[in-house]
Amino acid sequence: MRVVIIGGGVIGLVTAWRTAQRGAEVTVVDPEPGGGAARVAAGMLAAVTELHYGEEALLALNLASARRYPEFAAELQEVSGAGIGYRACGTLAVALDADDRAHLRELHALHRRCGLDPTWLTGRECRRLEPMLAPGVRGGLRVDGDHQADPRRLTAALLTACERTGVAFVRRRAERLVVTGDRATGVVSADGAALEAERVVLAAGSESGRLAGVPAEALPPVRPVKGQILRLRVPPVYAPFLSRTVRAVVRGGHVYLVPRVDGELVVGATSEEQGWDTTVTAGGVYELLRDAHELVPGITELPLVETRAGLRPGSPDNAPLLGPTALPGLYLATGHHRNGVLLAPVTGDALAEALTTGELPEEARPFTPRRFSRPLQEVHA
Repeated sequence: MRVVIIGGGVIGLVTAWRTAQRGAEVTVVDPEPGGGAARVAAGMLAAVTELHYGEEALLALNLASARRYPEFAAELQEVSGAGIGYRACGTLAVALDADDRAHLRELHALHRRCGLDPTWLTGRECRRLEPMLAPGVRGGLRVDGDHQADPRRLTAALLTACERTGVAFVRRRAERLVVTGDRATGVVSADGAALEAERVVLAAGSESGRLAGVPAEALPPVRPVKGQILRLRVPPVYAPFLSRTVRAVVRGGHVYLVPRVDGELVVGATSEEQGWDTTVTAGGVYELLRDAHELVPGITELPLVETRAGLRPGSPDNAPLLGPTALPGLYLATGHHRNGVLLAPVTGDALAEALTTGELPEEARPFTPRRFSRPLQEVHA
């Protein structure tokens, strides 16, 4: 079976790798495989601390993927020969004032209603875990199961794993979906070359809704959500700076600090509905540094080595679109929003099973693209 995957980011690559492992002939179409939103992401595997009100249905999928990460990371390292920076370090979510503390208490109550049980800590207990925290920290949640991976190392390892598993790469842009009769049968690339396939997977991140030739009833409702992020360097004299991911809500805005074992410290991230703009702005950098400084004052002593902006693929309910569409032969693996790195293991497994057996795994069925499909008569009315 021939499968063409449009998009060579983390989601496209993990889908390609897992599908090729099942014996399919897989081709990835992307001008720069290994790029995409994951190049800008922080890599938090935050099934619990990323839980938002109204997204309880997504929690089960996030938790399922988080449970697979240790084995996933080990297998990927064995196949690629490279680690992905997976760290079972846990996360500490803290509050800096009374309002933030009340918000965190409400989040803790939501966790408990969902069967989760993070540990509530006093401000003093938080600072005992992370001495670099500001003295004004009022309390926090210790979440031992929310870990991290390095998205750039993850992408590089997936690229190598794909190559070693026989995945082919067409390093050009996909211009148009080919539809023959009533099904997707391939893709035309930017140079006019046609690639035939029995299955086509649209995994182009925030650009998944822009591919020409996709019928309206199968077009994914994804939008770009801009995120600005900073990378700092922790000199050896300051190490250890933080031992785990630390996050907080500061004046209503979310900020997180993700420490890597190699001394990198990632600070993120803004969430902006700015269309296709990927400009790094002075205001975005200022807000991140200001909020991070309130959380960890010593951060202003660290060298700032990189500022980046990327586009998350957001869906109407902030959950992914996984599996077959209303157009036979066309599958989606997009719309992961802020959970792309976390959901990589479960997405690869789910799409590989759907592509090779025709059945979407039960855990992925609530996220079928058809939940947003309009009836054909409505589309053509």
